[in-house]
This record gives sequence, C-alpha cells and structure tokens, in this order.
Amino acid sequence: MASIRVINPGMYTTVQDLGRTGYQQYGMPISGSMDHFAHRVANLLVGNAQNEAVLEMTIMGGTYSFEEDVFVAITGADMNPKLNGKRQIGMWRSVSLKKGDQITFGAAKEGCRSYLAVAGGFNVPLVMGSKSTYVRGKLGGLNGRQLNKADVLIINQSEKSEEALNGRFVQARSIPVYEKAVVLRVVLGPQEDSFTRKGIADFFSSSYDVSKDFDRMGYRLEGKEVEHESSADIISDGIVKGAVQVPGHGNPIIMLADCQTTGGYTKIAHVITTDLWKVAQLKTGDSIRFKAVDVSEAHEILKMQEQSIIGIIEGFHCKRLKEDKDLRLSINNKSFEVKVNEVKICK
Repeated sequence: MASIRVINPGMYTTVQDLGRTGYQQYGMPISGSMDHFAHRVANLLVGNAQNEAVLEMTIMGGTYSFEEDVFVAITGADMNPKLNGKRQIGMWRSVSLKKGDQITFGAAKEGCRSYLAVAGGFNVPLVMGSKSTYVRGKLGGLNGRQLNKADVLIINQSEKSEEALNGRFVQARSIPVYEKAVVLRVVLGPQEDSFTRKGIADFFSSSYDVSKDFDRMGYRLEGKEVEHESSADIISDGIVKGAVQVPGHGNPIIMLADCQTTGGYTKIAHVITTDLWKVAQLKTGDSIRFKAVDVSEAHEILKMQEQSIIGIIEGFHCKRLKEDKDLRLSINNKSFEVKVNEVKICK
C-alpha cells in the first residue's frame, strides 16, 4: 500500500479537504482548506474528486518521502519544491514520483499556503463527513493535529491510469498571481447600520495591513479605525467565513476557515467566496483594500470562477506537457540555463 512519510513537517502542515459542513448549528467550524481554488485544482491534476483531502502547508513547507510510485500535484504558494534535493519540480501540473523519492519545500516566495495532492487521496478517517483537521477541536485529519516528524499517511489506490494523469497541466492564464496588495470584493452587511457614514467611507477608502495575528481562524487587520454609531457589541448571532467583524478598537477582522460559529461583534461586510483565496495567500505586512459589490455581482463572479475550473478540466483532454528539457542558450556571449516545457496537442 502506498504511503507518504513526513521527514520534516515544515511550519504548519495539516490534512484538509473542502470542509466539514452541516454542523455549524452545533458550534462546529467548517475548517477545510484556506484556498479552495488551489486545493480543487491540485486534486483535478491527479484525477481525484475536488473535495479529496490534500496537505496544506503554511509559510514553510517540509520534506516528504514517498514509499511507492505515485502521481502528485503542487499548487498554491511557490515554496520552491525540489525532487531529491536537486531538481526543481514544476507546479500546477501532475508529477510522476518513484518509490523512495523525496520532495523538499522551502519558504513561500510568493503567497502563504501551498497544497500537495496525491493521486487516490489520503486514507484518513472521516469525522462528521470530512477529513479536514480542526486543530483547536483536536479532530479530523491525522489524529486531529498538524503533522509531525515521522508521521506516515496511507495513500488510497488511484482509479486513474498513468496514461490519464501523465502530462496534465494548468495553462499560465489560469494560474493565480499571489500579490502582496489585494482588493477584496465584499457585500455590505448584516450590521452596516451600526457604523457611521464616515466609518463606512473610511472602510472602503483605506488600506489595511495584515497584522502578525493571523491564522486559519481569522486575519486581524491594522489601519484606519472604522467608526461605530454607538457600540461594537450586538446580541451574538451566526458567523460564516468571509465575515468582516469590527470590534470596539475599530480594526477589521476577516473570519476564515476555522472561525467560530457565533459572535457578538458588529459585522460590516462579507468577503465574497471567490476572493477568500486572496486572503489565504497573504502574510504579515501585506495589504488589503475593500470594494463593494452586490449579491448579484457576487453570483456572476462565482459563475465565472466555476467556468474557469471547467476550462481547466477541458484543457486536460487536449493538451499535455512532455518531458522538461534543460538547454543552454548563448546570447551576446552570455550563457543561460533554461528549462523548456514542450506541449503536445492531443488528437
């Protein structure tokens, strides 16, 4: 049976699928991957269902040894993945590994979170219908915790043939760019009337920096205070990821995958679902601006993102990457080492 051994778990690596839905009424957070787009595409590249569990690595990856031949895919933040400590591994494509191969990740050069999918998926127990790790609740994933050195994860048998997976890749136009300054589209509410006109105007005209206090539960921002009409407190009501809370200090907090299910602070807006991956890929010091959209615009943007996923899937059927070629070019008496990716157009 195929498996992956953790040689070095990196800074914070957990098993995540797309989340544990249906239990918020009992106080259970959804959890799941922070960047759903990168997660879904990683699974598609290795022939899995989009919801299959992957490894989510934060800021600094780790080193993993594979104990059987397997296909993998790496998406999200570029952590300079290398095969057996030497050869750089291409991202956003399927990669064939042999028994004994190791992948080593470094620090994220851009973005914050990287995703590693394996063909067949990880064989960890379902807890409330999900493989996602909720570390605060000590459940899901591998024993309800982040990965440790010497952990072993069993890999399920893939139903896809080598021929079906070999050469899959995502075209450059469909790969997100992880910027340090982003614009998040939000829908106002549900307590926007708890803020002054000036407070709402400042919220949309100001730039906010990601503070050092950010994790899977939420991102605390620093910037111009958002002014309340009177109080920041409300009778506790439901919260979902994407909600932008503004406590009494006036600085927004964006709630994310592991957020609590209720809260007693005013919420000025919600980040639309399709922009949550932008938040997930930010680090301390990166900046955010907010832009208002209405619900119908948010739905159209969601439709466009789903169309892009369909386009990626269709691309697997007509184009395949061939083996990388390492070439040396000489230009103006200077030599350059270059890697060439040849694309085969399928019949």
